[in-house]
Amino acid sequence: MILPIVAYGSPILRKVCKDISPDYPQLDKLIEDMWETTYNSKGVGLAAPQVNKDIRLFVMDSIQIIESLNEEEKKEYPNDAGYKGVFINAHISSINGEEWAYNEGCLSIPKIREDIYRKEKVTIDFMDENFQPHTKTFNGITARVLLHEYDHINGKLFIDLLIPLKRKLLKRKLDDITKGKINVDYKMVFSK
Repeated sequence: MILPIVAYGSPILRKVCKDISPDYPQLDKLIEDMWETTYNSKGVGLAAPQVNKDIRLFVMDSIQIIESLNEEEKKEYPNDAGYKGVFINAHISSINGEEWAYNEGCLSIPKIREDIYRKEKVTIDFMDENFQPHTKTFNGITARVLLHEYDHINGKLFIDLLIPLKRKLLKRKLDDITKGKINVDYKMVFSK
């Protein structure tokens, strides 16, 4: 089932999410619905707060980004084959490398894209959909997507990484999103 995506302005997007246990109600169905919602909205990742759940869960598929790059662009990310997976109870253990800019967007903040600086490498501890523990290191675009989704489960948004002047310039667009004055090709839910 395709779930509505929570729009900017909703308090749940600012909550620090909580860890869950394997007996979380209908977890398999929620994960399945999150994948369907991600692909329906042409996203590469989706965090639980974006579908109105305050739990430490996100899905991401950076393979599709890597596959869309031309050969020259792929040379910029030689160690990044992409990754598709479910992240439950994720906690970052390290972030390193140089900061680099990439144009990011967010399904909860439609039609706004900005260059965001993030570090190039991240190591994360998480459980997969079967609650098997993993520690993995990601770099390049995959690290960026992961950090973006990870921010969501910590109540942060990519616009928080902008300089104050840039955020001020986006205020009218952000207010319009909060009020539902936006047209998108996917279902959204707006705060009252």
